[in-house]
Amino acid sequence: MSDSGLSPGSGISSVFPSLPGQGETTPEPAGSPAAPDRSRDGANPQDHDHGMPPDRPFGLPGRPLRGNPFMFGLTGALGVLTAWLLVQAIASAGSAMVLIVVSLFLAIGLNPAVEALQRRNLSRRLSITIVFGSVIAFFVVFGLAVVPPLTEQTTGFVRQLPDYVQQLQNHPVIRSVDERYQVLDKIQQYVAGGGLATQMFGGLLGVASIVISALFSAFTLLVLTLYFLGSLNSIKETAYRFVPRSRRTRVRLLGDEIINQIGGYVAGNLIISLIAGVVTFLFLSMMKVPYALALAIFVAVTDLIPLVGAVIGAVVASGVGFLSSVQVGIACVVFFVVYQQVENYWISPKVFKSSVDVPPVATIVGALLGGALLGIVGALLGIPLAAALLLLAREVVLPRQDRL
Repeated sequence: MSDSGLSPGSGISSVFPSLPGQGETTPEPAGSPAAPDRSRDGANPQDHDHGMPPDRPFGLPGRPLRGNPFMFGLTGALGVLTAWLLVQAIASAGSAMVLIVVSLFLAIGLNPAVEALQRRNLSRRLSITIVFGSVIAFFVVFGLAVVPPLTEQTTGFVRQLPDYVQQLQNHPVIRSVDERYQVLDKIQQYVAGGGLATQMFGGLLGVASIVISALFSAFTLLVLTLYFLGSLNSIKETAYRFVPRSRRTRVRLLGDEIINQIGGYVAGNLIISLIAGVVTFLFLSMMKVPYALALAIFVAVTDLIPLVGAVIGAVVASGVGFLSSVQVGIACVVFFVVYQQVENYWISPKVFKSSVDVPPVATIVGALLGGALLGIVGALLGIPLAAALLLLAREVVLPRQDRL
C-alpha cells in the first residue's frame, strides 16, 4: 500500500482540509461531556470572539418569520390593500378605458373599408384619410341637421311661454287649485326671491360642463380612432410577439379571424344603420314630417344599439309624426313595424352572412350582459365579443375537451 503515495499518518483529513472548529482528532459524540456546547442556531460558542462570530460583527440572524402569525396577517393585509388600490385606479380611469376600448373597436370596424380601398391600388395613408374624412363629414352633417331644429324649438318655446302660462291661469282646474293653495303667489315669491335665478344659473353651468365634456370626449375618441387605425397592423404584430414562437402561428390565425369578425360586425351594422336612415328620410320627406333629416339621422344612430335602438328611433320619429297629425303618426307606426320586419329577416341576414356567425341566443345574451356592464357601449361590444368567445370555444376549448 506504500505505492499509493500516502504517508502512513495521512488520511481523509490530509486530502480535505479541516473545517473551522475541527481538530485532527475524531470528534466526540454529541451527548458526551467532551462535546462542545452549541447554541440553538448551530453556532459554536468556542468560535465566538466575545460572544460574536468573527465574520458576523452584528451577530447571527434569528429564526425566520415565515410561520409568524403577525407576518402572515401583514402579508394578507398588504395584498388586500393592493387589490383595493387597483380597483380604485381602474374605477378612476374607467372613462378613459372606455374611450380607448371604443376607439380600438371603431378602428377595427373601419379597417375593412381601408383595406377595400387599398385593394384598389390606393396607399394606406390615403385610404385612412378618405375613410376618416367620411366619418367626420357624417358628424358634421349630424350636427347641422340636429342643432338648428333644437335651437328653433327652444326659442319658440321661450316665446310661447307667456301664452302657456296664460292658458294655465284660464284653465278652471288650475284656477281652483290656485285659489285653494295660492300656487301662483308662491311662484311669484320664488321668482322674486332669486331662487329660480340661482337654480337656472347652476343648471346652465351643469349643462355647459356636460356639453364641454361631451365635446372633449368626442374629440379624444376621434384622435384615438385615427391613431389606432393608422397603427393597427403594428399593434397586432407587437401583440403577437408576446406569444411563444411555437404557438404564434395559431394565435395569429385566431386573432386575425376575431379581428375580421369584429370588423365585419361593425361594418355591417353601419351599413344597416345607413339603410335605415336613408329609407326613413325618404318616407318622412314624403309624409312631410318636420325635421325629416334630423329624425332620419337619429333613427340611423339609434339603430346601432342592439335590441332596443330601433324601437327608440321609431318611437321618437312616430311621436313627431303624431304632432303633425294623427294620420301621419299612424302611417309612421305602420312604416316602422314593417321596416323592422324587413330589416330583421332580410337585410341583416344578407349583410352579416359572410362576416359574423352568431346564434340568436348568443346575440341576446351578449347584448344584455354588455349593456348591464357598460351600458350602450357594452351592448355594442357584446355581440362581436360573443362571436370571438364562440370562435375560441369552437377552435380551442372543445377540441381539447375531446382529447381528454
